[in-house]
Amino acid sequence: MKHKQTAKVPTSRLSRFSSLGGLASRLAGNVLVEGAKRLSQGQKPSLNELVMTPSNITHMADKLAELRGAAMKVGQMLSMDSGELLPKELSDILSRLRSDAKAMPHKQLVTLLKTSWGNDWLDPFAHFELNPFAAASIGQVHLATLASGEKLAVKLQYPGIRNSIDSDIDNVAAILKLSKLIPSNVQFDQLLAEAKKQLHVEADYQNELSMLQCFQSLIANNEINADEFIVPTTYPVLCNQNILVMEFIDGQSIESINTLEQVTRNNIATRLLKLFFKELFAFKLMQTDPNFANYQYQAESDKLVLLDFGATRAIPSALSDQYKQLMAASITNDRKTMGNAAQNIGFFQDAITKEQKSLVLDIFYLACEPLRFEGDYDFSDNTLAKRIKQAGMSMSMDRNEWHSPPADAIFIHRKLAGLYLLASKIGAKVNVKQLFEAQLQASPFTIDT
Repeated sequence: MKHKQTAKVPTSRLSRFSSLGGLASRLAGNVLVEGAKRLSQGQKPSLNELVMTPSNITHMADKLAELRGAAMKVGQMLSMDSGELLPKELSDILSRLRSDAKAMPHKQLVTLLKTSWGNDWLDPFAHFELNPFAAASIGQVHLATLASGEKLAVKLQYPGIRNSIDSDIDNVAAILKLSKLIPSNVQFDQLLAEAKKQLHVEADYQNELSMLQCFQSLIANNEINADEFIVPTTYPVLCNQNILVMEFIDGQSIESINTLEQVTRNNIATRLLKLFFKELFAFKLMQTDPNFANYQYQAESDKLVLLDFGATRAIPSALSDQYKQLMAASITNDRKTMGNAAQNIGFFQDAITKEQKSLVLDIFYLACEPLRFEGDYDFSDNTLAKRIKQAGMSMSMDRNEWHSPPADAIFIHRKLAGLYLLASKIGAKVNVKQLFEAQLQASPFTIDT
């Protein structure tokens, strides 16, 4: 098992603020040095050019990875959600934060285990691996073996993370704005506000335990083919606010399946898109985090392993119905019904112009391209994701008559965009229209007029 780099997690608000303050000072110092250097060479660089040096960007990414928690999550969300809106250098560095977290040193880890389970914390286990096999923004995961021989994945939350979410996000946002690392046309204030709410949910391991058990029940009750998915069994007696314990399930990373046969890749993407439609229209409950690390594949059993239910959100029935109408209308380009559904979802302000409304509907129509395609839609041989991003970028330049949709809609879009991206990464071909129409037959609806 590969040993990860370790760094103590700052636990108090003061220590975390001081660390971010040190980051700001370092950036400012580097700007002055680089500015003087370029001026001496007869150049007149902009502030953004001085901040966007490789050393500054690398230092910022390293500091966020060291802090973990909400500070690191902001970098992850900006990397995944802003995409091509960010300068390439910043986007490339921030993308490291998706998986490049440092682990807690053993001394801090053992202190956490004793605080959560008591001094005899090791008694139930035949073995507990102190080096984590995964470390992310909120916690790290360890392999353990019970005395009975059962292998477990033990998810431990970093100390101090839960109480530092709001202050971390505020501090990071201030640094990003003051340092001009985020282009002025990128409107991320609402994203950060929603990040606060979402992170408080994700930091509630008791809630994640409940969501994990709920999904296990939904899949086991044949809402979809239970033979296609695995949801880890939980061990509630060992769980608490800081620790989530579940069975350890081995599998290969979902991105690595791009070397498998075409039919296997097609089948995997088909299952995930089918699950998305079930979550949105049948379960009314969706795991909204599009991180590829939340999926694994077991070649020997031909099953998909579903992981990490911290970002699970309940979907209001009214919202689910409007999305059903929006998608169905996009297949026939029924602009009136599409507009009504988008209005009911909350995409439009009363003052929106016809031109602006038409642009929004164009983006919806574009995003539903796979639903209109007859036969298998080839995600590997198209520019769909790029075209959607370009359309969104042009709209982001003028925000006077446009506002961000409700939070539930934002997370639904993130999930679907993540699945599109995954299908593209693995070169899958999927009959998306057939999947959607099968769901309509399972739960018919009446078009609003």
